[in-house]
Amino acid sequence: MTKKYSSPSAFILEQGAELPELDISYTTYGEINAAGSNVVWICHALTANSNVQEWWPGMVGNGCTIDTNKYFVVCANIVGSCYGSSGPLSIDSKTGVPYFSSFPNVSIRDMVRAHILLRQHLGIEKIFLLIGGSMGGYQCLEWALMENERIENLFLLATSPCESAWGIAVHTAQRMALTADPTWHLHKEDAGKNGIKAARAIGMLTYRNYGIMVKTQMDSDTEKLDKFKASSYIQYQGEKLAARFNAYSYWLLTKAMDSHQLSRGRNKTMQELLNSIQQKTLIIGISSDILCPLAEQKLMASLMPQSTLVEIDSEYGHDGFLVEVEKISAVLTKWLM
Repeated sequence: MTKKYSSPSAFILEQGAELPELDISYTTYGEINAAGSNVVWICHALTANSNVQEWWPGMVGNGCTIDTNKYFVVCANIVGSCYGSSGPLSIDSKTGVPYFSSFPNVSIRDMVRAHILLRQHLGIEKIFLLIGGSMGGYQCLEWALMENERIENLFLLATSPCESAWGIAVHTAQRMALTADPTWHLHKEDAGKNGIKAARAIGMLTYRNYGIMVKTQMDSDTEKLDKFKASSYIQYQGEKLAARFNAYSYWLLTKAMDSHQLSRGRNKTMQELLNSIQQKTLIIGISSDILCPLAEQKLMASLMPQSTLVEIDSEYGHDGFLVEVEKISAVLTKWLM
């Protein structure tokens, strides 16, 4: 069931800006038990929403590994998104119109602080299992440091403790595509629509990889001069995202990923911080991931004392953490025993 929580007080963002009000859209599945010991909280990635069953089918539900007959599952839409939580399409109470480009920059820590407000509102004292892939994993790692005593177990997929130079470069290229759209900064909901198509196209080249693109999108017709399958596929993916997501949110959330750095402001090294995460942790890396490669998961596993690293062999690159549900479910089921 999807609901909305509105914080009664102003929300101060990490970079100093203030949101006079904060809305959090969230979805829950199942029921919390009397002991409050069956909470599974899932943090979503860049363009997803709080409806986990929509974007991770087969992972959460009746009879799934995250069985909603057994667990109380929570997923909250991140601040800055366009799926019900406060973001660029929200009404600015000071002006009476949507924020659009004036919505302030947010960070991963801001997202986690919003999750914590929702946790408190729901009366959740302990989270049995905190799950996140990609940008969702960024949130999980921050949360494990911010509320260490409340998180019992972690499940991290295709993620890292800080944004890489490669990731920042990709995001910068995507924002260049957004701002090259002549409708960018027009204060309307579909501003930057062609820009977000191009940004998604750039992203798809890193979510997948050479092997899977050649395997699935190579033309068998050697006489073609135009209208290639790969071109149609990339255009289709851009159209799909532009139809469901907002360019201002895309710009904002890629900036948030760029600033992901666990050691910022903590006066500890990355090694010390990862050493301090004592929770039992399952880490999954995807063999063909070029956006958040296996080396980053290996680093985390080498520094987190109670971690187990499993490599999933997949052709699907970074998207493997969403696509390979059967393999991931088998690993998680065994680990939870």
